[in-house]
Amino acid sequence: MVGVWSAVASVVLIVVQMAAYVAWPPPETTVDFFEMLIANPVRGILALDVMYIVSNLLAFLLYFALAVVLWKVSRSGVVVALAFGVLGMAAYMASPRPVEMLALADAYGRAGPAEQVALVAVGDGMLATWMGTAFDIYYFFNLATLLIFAILMLRSTVFSRATALWGLAAAVLMAVPSNFGTVGLVFALASLLPWSVFAILVARRLFSLSARSPGLGGGAVSVSDVG
Repeated sequence: MVGVWSAVASVVLIVVQMAAYVAWPPPETTVDFFEMLIANPVRGILALDVMYIVSNLLAFLLYFALAVVLWKVSRSGVVVALAFGVLGMAAYMASPRPVEMLALADAYGRAGPAEQVALVAVGDGMLATWMGTAFDIYYFFNLATLLIFAILMLRSTVFSRATALWGLAAAVLMAVPSNFGTVGLVFALASLLPWSVFAILVARRLFSLSARSPGLGGGAVSVSDVG
């Protein structure tokens, strides 16, 4: 049931993230981030995408569940998909800077004018690496993972064609990283709908399979292993 609850939780978290984004738009400058982190650390951490870290971990658990179910369709395809997923997740986990920015904000609040200038420069660097090369690598590798799984789902009799197509739609919209200006932001927001539908459809199917717990045609891997 890990895959089921990971899928559901990821969709719920998307709704929460969107609500937080609308209610508290992220700051535009490093100084604004520092001031927010000093005045309201929780709000500041949320603005630095701490929930996105959890959301990605949940998506990764969902991919593991899909790997179990789709193992019989193509073992090499599953291995390649998970390889992209692991490398992408490792790249992403190296990019967020909530702890570093919180520490810099604390130092900024206690520093004099000259020290504050230096701390802002460090903060600028932190924000640049947050949405830098590692983030883009994660974005494209995550696209590859979802794309491969969606293609395998089209070849499978376990998932419906509609589920696979929603996954393909989400993957296509991930072709432009969210840090690519306005176009990237539009693509990122647009990808949330097909991803959410995909996750819910997958969760329903995994729940059904876990409830029935039949074998996948004889072999070491069974659907009951998904949960």
